[in-house]
Amino acid sequence: MNMKKLFLALALACSLQLAYAQKPDADMQKGVDKALAATQDAKKSVKPATWMNLGKAYYTAYTNPTTQITPGLDQATFGLMNKEPVLATENVVLDGQPYTKMVLSHLDVYFNQAGVLQIVDVTHPSVAGDLLGESAKAYVKAFELGAKDKDVDPRLQEIVNAYYNDAFTAYQLGDLAKASDLFKGAADVSATAPCSVRNDDAAYNTAFTALHIKNYDRAIEYYNKCLANGYTSEGNIYANLSECSLAKGDTLAAKNYLATGLTAYPDNANILTNLINLYLQTKEDPKKIVSLLDEAKKAMPDNPSLYYVEGNILMGIKDYEAALSAYNKGLEINPNYDMAWYGIANVALKKGEDLVDEMNALDVREWKKYDALADQLTKEYISAIEPFEKCYEVSTTPEVKAAAADFLKRLNFQLRNVDPKYQAGYEKWEAVINAQ
Repeated sequence: MNMKKLFLALALACSLQLAYAQKPDADMQKGVDKALAATQDAKKSVKPATWMNLGKAYYTAYTNPTTQITPGLDQATFGLMNKEPVLATENVVLDGQPYTKMVLSHLDVYFNQAGVLQIVDVTHPSVAGDLLGESAKAYVKAFELGAKDKDVDPRLQEIVNAYYNDAFTAYQLGDLAKASDLFKGAADVSATAPCSVRNDDAAYNTAFTALHIKNYDRAIEYYNKCLANGYTSEGNIYANLSECSLAKGDTLAAKNYLATGLTAYPDNANILTNLINLYLQTKEDPKKIVSLLDEAKKAMPDNPSLYYVEGNILMGIKDYEAALSAYNKGLEINPNYDMAWYGIANVALKKGEDLVDEMNALDVREWKKYDALADQLTKEYISAIEPFEKCYEVSTTPEVKAAAADFLKRLNFQLRNVDPKYQAGYEKWEAVINAQ
């Protein structure tokens, strides 16, 4: 046997025997109590080291239940590492994925189908309370008393990461309220001096989870913190803020968020959808939304996407001719603007959908009217082919080209009995799609 490999195997075995060496909870509590007592001493309480020790004591107690248990371990290795009895084992499904859950005294561990540890959830902390929060407070106090940035900053970043990881675990387990609290902890600590790395993702996730549990005040607060830091999620935050405002009954605030967002992100589908729905909900004329684009058009007169947005709004209320006019204005600015061509083709499809609805509503005896509508439907399908072809030709965006090719395949298939050229067209676009 190769001696080098044997040495490594023995070293691993030794490490496995020592790996999960959780200390008694009483020891953790004793360490926290001792550090807390020092902060009550008049002489010691003014020393940075006293508070650094308290921060360390809290963090050590926090990490104790998961000592050296890290996601990525295989189930066999975990079995060698774990020296305490498994209290229960069950099969669970999380977000559609099967897991094997093992219940231990202080935590639950979840193994995926491949037998790899994916989730570690602490169910019984060694010391009660928000240990990460208390640790952060202690380190900040040490900084205020003169501790150096280089000593405190890494500890705060460590806490931010721990909060964030725990928040993600809670989210995976479906506890959105807990996840929101933990993401908030990560966001707040990351924004506290002297932490040098602000976690904008944590702030966004705080708001996102708060929105889903209907904690609208928190969602609005943290979405606005994101905006203040220049973090907009490509405009989606404005759409989310409008949802929060509507849920609180503040229609005016919802409109203002969407108007601001639309000006900055005219291509954002969520903002556009929320605007249309808002105007429909309030029984106002959705055409008023078009006026919101005026300022953006003045600021960006050569931006064809603004006319694409306008066309989508008008198509959403079935003003098809006005929508076509808007798309064509976009083409006047840029004849190779793929989305304008896409919009023109889509108008024909929307008209086709209306015709199909009308045909389906006819009585069986109204066959003449049915045939007339079928002829119109054929014409609409034919009229969509050329703009979709132009869209495919000029686009440099793979997703847009793929969508155009898919529509061309389906349209030609629908028209294959009208003319042999459409059967050929179907075969052409099927080959294009298969080659992608």
